[in-house]
Amino acid sequence: QVQLVESGGGLVQAGGSLRLSCAASGRTVSDYAMAWVRQAPGKEREFVAAISRSGGFVNSVKGRFTISRDRAKNMVYLQMNSLKPEDTAVYYCAAGGVASPSLEYDYWGQGTQVTVSS
Repeated sequence: QVQLVESGGGLVQAGGSLRLSCAASGRTVSDYAMAWVRQAPGKEREFVAAISRSGGFVNSVKGRFTISRDRAKNMVYLQMNSLKPEDTAVYYCAAGGVASPSLEYDYWGQGTQVTVSS
């Protein structure tokens, strides 16, 4: 079983950048497909990006958000550029068997708030 802890959220102006971090413990990030999912106020959870165990990428925010993995540090990151107010949400790190937009992940972190001001 893996435990996930997100960090790096905060308040940023539109057009700015943030890098979210997800620290994994208990298992390694290479044992799972890792993903970022977000949930805006009043909306359902939305897939953002995932990386498979073999390193393949699935990304729904092409050109602005990039997921990466550091096996040595057992970390997963989400680099977010050109942020927009509509990117405001709680961002969750998740782990599971398949890198998929289906949100069918087995383990979830507690989330980190990202707020983008206009």
